[in-house]
This record gives sequence, structure tokens and C-alpha cells, in this order.
Amino acid sequence: QVQLVESGGRLVQAGDSLRLSCAASGRSFSRYHMGWFRRAPGKEREFVAALSRNGGITSYADSVKGRFTISRDNAKNTVYLQMNSLKPEDTAVYYCAASNQPIVGVSSDRYNYWGQGTQVTVSS
Repeated sequence: QVQLVESGGRLVQAGDSLRLSCAASGRSFSRYHMGWFRRAPGKEREFVAALSRNGGITSYADSVKGRFTISRDNAKNTVYLQMNSLKPEDTAVYYCAASNQPIVGVSSDRYNYWGQGTQVTVSS
């Protein structure tokens, strides 16, 4: 089992950059694929980015491709989401999630463990 705690969310202006962190506790962090999802006000939770357990495979939502980068440091049990050129439509609660499925995926039902979320607000 793994526990996840996100941090780094705050109020920023459009065009700014922000890095979210997700610290994992528990055993065998390197055995989990990791993902970031977000939920905007009044909307369903949506996929943002995913990273395989060894860091070799990444996947991004079209809406963030080229602006966001997911990475991990298995020695620190931490996954990051670097967000550049932020837009007001990126405003949401961002969640990190861990998956022990064989293949890294973009669907939330493939993820077993979730953090509590961190709020990102982008003003225009």
C-alpha cells in the first residue's frame, strides 16, 4: 500500500509556471506507475499525465501536451508535475495517483491509490 500527499498548488497568473509534488510513503514506490489527474469546478475528473514505473513511458492529455512535464525521483519517493504557460482553464484540484497495474494507463480506474489533492488557481 502507498500513501500519497500532494503539495505545491497555489494561485498564479496566466503564463506562470508551477511545480506540483507528490510524496509517497509506504513500500515499493518504484513498482507503481504514477499519474496526475485534475477536477475543475463543475467538471468530471480528467487525466493529465502518466509516467511508467521506470520513467520510460509518459502520456499526456492533449490539453497539456507541450506545457506540462511529469517526472519522478524514485530515490525520493516523489513524482512531480512541472506546469508551464499556465492558463485559466488549468484551474482545478490536482490529484496524484498510483497504479500497480501491469501497464501504465490514462483511465482513473486503473489507479489504486489517490492523494487528497492540491488546488491550482490560474488568474487571467
